[in-house]
Amino acid sequence: MHPNPVSISLSSYGADFVRQRGQEQFLDMLAAAGVTRVELREELFTGTPDTAALSAAIAALRLECLYSTPLELWTAQGEPDPQLEYKLETARTLGAVALKVSLGHYHAGCDVAALAMLLPAHGPLLLVENDQTAQGGRIEPLQQFFLRADELGLSLGMTFDIGNWQWQGESARQAACQLGRWVRYVHCKAVQRLADGRLAAVPPQAKDLQEWAALLAEFVPGVVRAVEYPLVSDDLLALTRAQVRDLAALGQGVASSEELSHA
Repeated sequence: MHPNPVSISLSSYGADFVRQRGQEQFLDMLAAAGVTRVELREELFTGTPDTAALSAAIAALRLECLYSTPLELWTAQGEPDPQLEYKLETARTLGAVALKVSLGHYHAGCDVAALAMLLPAHGPLLLVENDQTAQGGRIEPLQQFFLRADELGLSLGMTFDIGNWQWQGESARQAACQLGRWVRYVHCKAVQRLADGRLAAVPPQAKDLQEWAALLAEFVPGVVRAVEYPLVSDDLLALTRAQVRDLAALGQGVASSEELSHA
């Protein structure tokens, strides 16, 4: 059996550390660690990135690319964010297979059909994530949005962040059951409550990996799963390789080329 594909969100190495080094400086290590996909983070660029050079470097290492932006898809006025087209174009120039955004302020009155004019016919795929906010981190509005998108025949998918559900007191298991058919990318992070009451992402324990395996059974086989928890070590390559091995082992089956092309 072949291992499942694993992505690394570069935020996992710490925002300050990544900004100081530059996201491009992590690519060789990711390739050596057996990573399938690199998740570039808009907020970790310190200036305007050279998208052509970055795209070429990623392609040379035979890595996939996903571009993550903190943009909320729906504004407080219930309209698609006007920056969406620009973000999609940036993702395209990076050679990204997908653009990751959060849901934002979706409600039943939003004109989902307006998205049809904005989504590119040949990618990148728009992936909508559950974030940690009251508007974008609950099951119901996400389900209603995806159902409406299905009615209109829109080509998009979901980034399922396992840990983020805890910020809104939602059940990850219930979310997986209700939203699993739309999931094309999975953010993995364990969560613990700090002494001051705040929640924080942490590396997984054995019980977390078991729970994640159960959740992944609700999604398409071979879905790309991403590290999005702190990776801190004097030997980042060894640590990254170990985390990739653990996540790759979760779940059964291998995605078809068609499934991977839509992730």
